[in-house]
Amino acid sequence: MDKNHTFILGAGITGLTVGYHSCFPIIEAKDYPGGICSSYYLRTKDKKRLRKPSSDGKAYRFENGGGHWIFGADKKILQFIRKFTSLKSYKRRSAVYFNKKKFYVPYPLQNNLRFFKKEIINKILKELSSKSLGLSTTKEKWLLDNFGTILCKLFFFPFHSLYTANLYKRIAPQDTFKSPIDISLVIQGASHEIISGGYNTDFVYPVEGLNTLVDRISNHCNILYNKRLVKIDVKSKNIYFSDGSTKSYERLISTLSLNKMMQMADLAIDERPDPYTSVLVLNIGAVRGKRCPDEHWLYIPDSKSGFYRVGFYSNVDNSFIPKAFRKTNNRVAIYVERAYRDGHKPSGQELKAYSRSVIKELKHWAFVENIEIIDSTWIDVAYTWSWPNSKWKEHALEILKKHNIHQLGRYGGWKFQGIADSIREGLAFSSSLGKYE
Repeated sequence: MDKNHTFILGAGITGLTVGYHSCFPIIEAKDYPGGICSSYYLRTKDKKRLRKPSSDGKAYRFENGGGHWIFGADKKILQFIRKFTSLKSYKRRSAVYFNKKKFYVPYPLQNNLRFFKKEIINKILKELSSKSLGLSTTKEKWLLDNFGTILCKLFFFPFHSLYTANLYKRIAPQDTFKSPIDISLVIQGASHEIISGGYNTDFVYPVEGLNTLVDRISNHCNILYNKRLVKIDVKSKNIYFSDGSTKSYERLISTLSLNKMMQMADLAIDERPDPYTSVLVLNIGAVRGKRCPDEHWLYIPDSKSGFYRVGFYSNVDNSFIPKAFRKTNNRVAIYVERAYRDGHKPSGQELKAYSRSVIKELKHWAFVENIEIIDSTWIDVAYTWSWPNSKWKEHALEILKKHNIHQLGRYGGWKFQGIADSIREGLAFSSSLGKYE
């Protein structure tokens, strides 16, 4: 076996980008590329998953990880993506939905206070204007320091309880750019106009679906499919697979999650591992309900079923619904997200009960009527977090690098980033190898 081998672990968007420019072989556990950044199709007739549209045009299109729209793509990223597929641009339409009061507030909530009652607005503005920001050691404290008691009780605390599976009281502040606060914008928004404000106001998406992008990149890569890695021997530099096969390596470029790489490499550091949350995505195709909103997605702080976000694929683009219904637009393709702690996946019985609960709730809200199809996907490591003052991530990355294992991507680097940032990181790493043209 050639010892001077470099392998890329994982054919997600980062791994594909590096593989495309470097020609290093990619090792992928599944039989398809893209990871959570990939689409699939489900026919209403036989509920069979397809990688390509069905010939009869009776399939819904869904995504493995819920709606993965491409935000923050600069000229270089757009140029790379357009090598493989054309793109369509969209203006974000999102809102907070208060289920108990049947009340919508455009997102970001804090920049659209005019939707609240005047007495609440005055209390919020008074609280915000008197805030003195200090050092926030936890996410809970950061939210309270930045948004005040009223907004936290109304939205930020109940939402983050669901979104982080109740970790927000213990984890360090993270992704603070997602919750911008500008008092002047808040005051304007409260008095007379809606301020769009905040991050992610524009996004793009492949006209033919996200699977088209990853499939076409993968066509230019050398990918070994159905190779699930189970062990790494960093001393002998051998990797072992679930099918009993092995490979020798010189260097690994890994996009697999940092915690699992440490386990498979049997490496330990004197730090408590940082936490993560898993996400169960329910993909639903249904007859559109009378009160189905026009937003692309909604943040939900008070769902009975425990989900924190409902997204509407078909509100972004009606190509997600079967062809027969695109003119009348009386169908809707939805994704519903719920968080779980550290890979605690619900049992089959629990999944059935939860699915029934979600459908009942969405019907009660009149978002949907008849359900034509429902399917679930599980993202084991979906969102990565840090304990206050933790050095676990830095030390884990360091020890792996000492063994010539380089961690990249959203999960490999234990950070939040979208598709554009993942491509950007893949291009930068390829450039550092002298392989990027």
